[in-house]
Amino acid sequence: MAEVLRENFDGVEAQTETVKCSSCGSNMVFNPETQTLECPHCGTTKSFGNVGMAGELDLRAGLYGGNRWTAEEAVVFGCDNCGAKVVLKQGETAASCPFCGTAHVRKTEELAGVKPNALIPFAFDGKKAIELSKAWAKKRFFAPRKFKKNVDADHVKGVYAPCFTFDSKTTSYYEGRIGQTRTRTVGSGKNRRTQTYTVWRNICGTFDFNYDDLLITAGSKFGQRELNKISPFDTNNSRTYEEEYLLGFMAYHYDSELSDCWSRAKKDIDADLRRRILSQYVHDKVAYLNVSTSHADVTYKYVMLPVYVGNYNFKSKLYNFFVNGSTGKVWGKTPKSPLKITIAAILGVAVVTLLILLLGGNI
Repeated sequence: MAEVLRENFDGVEAQTETVKCSSCGSNMVFNPETQTLECPHCGTTKSFGNVGMAGELDLRAGLYGGNRWTAEEAVVFGCDNCGAKVVLKQGETAASCPFCGTAHVRKTEELAGVKPNALIPFAFDGKKAIELSKAWAKKRFFAPRKFKKNVDADHVKGVYAPCFTFDSKTTSYYEGRIGQTRTRTVGSGKNRRTQTYTVWRNICGTFDFNYDDLLITAGSKFGQRELNKISPFDTNNSRTYEEEYLLGFMAYHYDSELSDCWSRAKKDIDADLRRRILSQYVHDKVAYLNVSTSHADVTYKYVMLPVYVGNYNFKSKLYNFFVNGSTGKVWGKTPKSPLKITIAAILGVAVVTLLILLLGGNI
């Protein structure tokens, strides 16, 4: 269920479950442009899969071991260099890590865990991802020229990133004390002055809110910050998971279990509910606010998101950048050129000095 590779680490051809071209017998791969399987040698295409939208799964069943890979279906490979993990079908191997680019990828004894039930397919191919990455890199003023020139296919790989979405009907009971700052004029004559004071009030009540597809990343190499930076992803229209979508791509294994992601989701929900409750009242101070929330009809999807991952080493430091494989939005960190920073600093000092001289001459 990842990039289909023909050799294992001993140089012996691996027996993999692939989709063979009916015309020439080559391995077919998923083509994001046509949303079909395509033979890279003769161009033959083949439609596949269920076009239906992915359904919600019961969280309780998931937490107690439902919908999981068996040891016969999939294995986990880990990168010795950066720690990233990918899930492969039995018999497949990984040639390099999509996050750091090294070939130190080996089979682990770790179980593959929860099986995806939803997926957003890539909407464009790697060539388009490289074009978008180059356009983004050119706008990074402080990035070294070498970085901008070396964004190519060796540094950008298509990876399905693991995330969980959560739905929950919440009912919150709250009580607290909030205040609003006001001013009044007191005294008279020379003693006349403005006095600031706070009007406090006690609040309490219930608050209902339904959360739909709250998106929580399950991978450390593609964390919540990276996810938020290249969002949105249309998870409400994610498709039913089909392994054919992954042919020609890699699937990044989750680092956080379903239970851990649900705990993070609840923390995000708690913070959001506090904001929503307080937004009902005019206030500028909060003495305290106690909120007790219950969750009902909680469901989840384990959805694989399309992400092109770029990796670049500069002066022994790794930099990653990410492309939303659905919308094309790019974000990441780049190395900075000391020369460009020095020139910008000198120009900044020169501009400030010039302004001081001009303003001083007009005084």
